[in-house]
Amino acid sequence: MYKVVTGFRSWTRRYRKTSPMQAILMDMKSGQLALHDTPVPELRAGGILVATAFSAISVGTELTTIETGKKSLAGKALARPDLVKQVLDYARKNGLAAAYQKTKARLDNLTPMGYSCSGKVLAVGQDASEFRVGDRVACAGAGYASHSEINFVPRNLAVKIPEGVSLEAASVATIGAVAMQGVRQAQLAVGETVVVVGAGLVGILTIQIARAAGCRVIAVDTNADRAMQAVSLGAHFGFSASQPDLAEQVRECSRYGADAALITASANSAEPVELAAHLLRDRGRIVVVGTVGLGVSRAAMYHKELSLTLSRSYGPGRYDPQFEEQGQDYPIGYVRWTERRNVEAFLDLLASTSIHIESLLATRRAFQDGPRAYEEIKGSHAYTVLLEYRGIELPTPVPGAVPQAIAPVRGDLRIGCVGAGIYARGVVFPALRAIRGVKLDSVATSSGASAVSAAKQFGFQSSQSPAALLGDSASHIVFVLS
Repeated sequence: MYKVVTGFRSWTRRYRKTSPMQAILMDMKSGQLALHDTPVPELRAGGILVATAFSAISVGTELTTIETGKKSLAGKALARPDLVKQVLDYARKNGLAAAYQKTKARLDNLTPMGYSCSGKVLAVGQDASEFRVGDRVACAGAGYASHSEINFVPRNLAVKIPEGVSLEAASVATIGAVAMQGVRQAQLAVGETVVVVGAGLVGILTIQIARAAGCRVIAVDTNADRAMQAVSLGAHFGFSASQPDLAEQVRECSRYGADAALITASANSAEPVELAAHLLRDRGRIVVVGTVGLGVSRAAMYHKELSLTLSRSYGPGRYDPQFEEQGQDYPIGYVRWTERRNVEAFLDLLASTSIHIESLLATRRAFQDGPRAYEEIKGSHAYTVLLEYRGIELPTPVPGAVPQAIAPVRGDLRIGCVGAGIYARGVVFPALRAIRGVKLDSVATSSGASAVSAAKQFGFQSSQSPAALLGDSASHIVFVLS
């Protein structure tokens, strides 16, 4: 009996780590975080494998994700009506059963956490020749720049770190690019006055970037201490959002009222937008960076003829699979600032000492204490928590998978599966598990996290990388479902 492997290109180099790799994953049903042993991600064309040195916990985005995960199914629906609409649209087109299977598969997943990290290149795939093994890089992207010992990162989501910039500082470069994109959307000019509503990490980075661009910056926060601390971190003025004469104070600081307001706060209501409208001059500009309600009154916008713009994450290219996953860059003559170029620009500001963020990075924890760090940060005033990773050895190369002779089947028929998508979870895995004499031996995916999810849900004995599974003689039959 032979296990035949086809369809793998000669460029693929496969790696096996000498000890289990770990990642912080969240259970979508319960919102619980835990460290999980996961397979090392596959090295694919157009990307690199990175040994993580530091990753930054995003207090706003990640804690909101966890809180949503802890809600009941009804609570999740109330928190994300946009996803409910997607499910209903899917049900209309594909039927209730298909919609149920898709929703169940999503909730049964273990999701990687994090989207901003730094580290060193372990291996380089085809079409990513601008990188070399050993390069220091800043990495971006949910599902790529995760809280994980090793990450696969597509080339457009990785940037070389300039000399003079530490790995610690570079680990927040993605969050810095979020602030950078907000400033670009505001179209600030030298000498203008900008109000930054929300003095958390994104807010402080926005303040420093705007000041470096030659603007007068006013920090406003619901926490008066945070607003005053923002002054020591780059703002010219700091005020509490509840201050009765706030509009008069802003007008006095700016002569005419603020030219622009960047909202970097997070709120369920539209109060931050209403506040910004109150503080702006005639024909001022509002840019929404944080997650806030947009139900601002027409009168507040109309009488001053204000403009309202949303800033989409860290720049053009975000949510575009052709840019992020396939490495197709946008022509610089038409799109000057992509998400990758925003990360580069933020790192350049760090290298030139135009901004200073060392004091923002004071809170650090070992990567193994990551799940506990999320609990600690809830009650603290830390801007972020940096997770620090132990040294990762260069993985040992193993040959590509080739046809192998295996022993005759004795006992259960052991099944391996490559791929764990909706079809695999909804149709193939349940069918295989129901067959007497069949044992689900191993499951493999390119990212690793979904393989761990499938192993947990369906009772596979182990999770591996696709290369390791295809080169392993333990499984009698392999289903390729990717």
